[in-house]
Amino acid sequence: MPFLELLTACLLGWAAASPRSVRVQPKFTRSLRTVSPRFLSVALDASLLRTDSLDLLRSQKLITLAKGLSPGYLRFGGTGADFVLFEPSDQLSLPQEHGWESSRIEGTCLNTIPDDVEKYLTHLLALQAPVILKEQFQQDFKNITISEPNSFRKKAHIKIHGSQLGQDFEHLYNLLHTFKSFNHSGLYGPDIGQPGRQAIVTLLKGFLKTGGNVLSAITWHHYYLNGRTASLKDFLNPQVLDSLILKINQIFEIASKIAPEKKVWLGETSSAFGGGAPDLSDTYVAGFMWLDKLGLSAKLGIDVVIRQALFGAGFYQLVDRTLDPLPDYWLSLIYKRLVGTRVLNVSAVHKDTADNGTLRVYMHCTNPNSYIYRKGSVTMFALNLSDQDKHILLCCSLFNKTIQYLLQPGDSRKGLYSQSVQLNGKLLKMVDRKTLPIITGKVLQPGKPIVLPALSYAFYVVQDAKAPACQ
Repeated sequence: MPFLELLTACLLGWAAASPRSVRVQPKFTRSLRTVSPRFLSVALDASLLRTDSLDLLRSQKLITLAKGLSPGYLRFGGTGADFVLFEPSDQLSLPQEHGWESSRIEGTCLNTIPDDVEKYLTHLLALQAPVILKEQFQQDFKNITISEPNSFRKKAHIKIHGSQLGQDFEHLYNLLHTFKSFNHSGLYGPDIGQPGRQAIVTLLKGFLKTGGNVLSAITWHHYYLNGRTASLKDFLNPQVLDSLILKINQIFEIASKIAPEKKVWLGETSSAFGGGAPDLSDTYVAGFMWLDKLGLSAKLGIDVVIRQALFGAGFYQLVDRTLDPLPDYWLSLIYKRLVGTRVLNVSAVHKDTADNGTLRVYMHCTNPNSYIYRKGSVTMFALNLSDQDKHILLCCSLFNKTIQYLLQPGDSRKGLYSQSVQLNGKLLKMVDRKTLPIITGKVLQPGKPIVLPALSYAFYVVQDAKAPACQ
């Protein structure tokens, strides 16, 4: 179809569209920016050291789930890491009564633990988790060795200036470079909380002025809500999601003036702090915050986003305490499969102007490593925060080959509180301990608007976009 005919058809279609329609306008000529191939990464909380659960890293089931999220970084941190004493050793000591032998850590894979040991350890984690969360809430910590500096005063009654911390980083950098094994190690910091209070802003400025030149990336933390007070309404509130924009812009405003050449990472992040919000951070509804954070972060220039946590004692983990994948895991897995590193500029125009913000749309070049979709294809992902279906109109090209990956609650009785998820109507679950399910999309009817159901989110691969930025 010639361009003028296509444009006329689009305009006529928009004029006749329902009030629930949204016109998506992408720009394909060039990408906004490129993020790290490890953009979506994960963390482990150091509180696991206070349990026997760290040995679960040798679970075949967990290894399979972790592989699904590669490539990525694994951050080991959290508040508990501020109260850990380290002793140099190359020997991993494991209790012999659990039925396995100690192994040397030499960069090779360790033997997996038996199934019965895994069950025993997950049982211990379930028993110990309430104690860990209570200690975190009451800030009952001991053996202070290092800390996030802006929390020093609150947790340990010690104040450290950003300039001093920057000098410490520079000293550490020089120290590492005296050892052959560590002279290529990266330094990431200062892992401050989100900007807001002037003390945090001042600390970041002082830190970057004295230590910014030795950093591999600037890191900061972000949570939308307090896990103790968060509500379902908060998780679906466009204003809560938009609050991230201001925080990111504040960080970049400081970084661009003092250390403009440095990448910026979200070094720790999830929906709600304090271990997450019970029955919210570990359910389907948490996916709205997570997917929107991935979209906004990439669009605004964040290079890496590290999710707290892969598994553990909290409620914001990707894998539950029995090592079964939660909705945010499946969301992350599909994101990894479909979304590439090149970020595209896209805007959404609502037919009903009073309804802005309830449909949120992002677009990247499709992951070239998917081996399914050819160059030039794009992946759009969208969230519908409304209680009504949304009609998405793509009018910039002949989108005749669109593949849908629609995620909805796996348990219809629990709805948004479901801890399982279905893809295009089929429940997602592991085939066995070594095998993830095959992720397949649904071919949509050509020429028809995309219908995104109420309170759902989805990915759409547009195979025939022929985007110059993605060639």
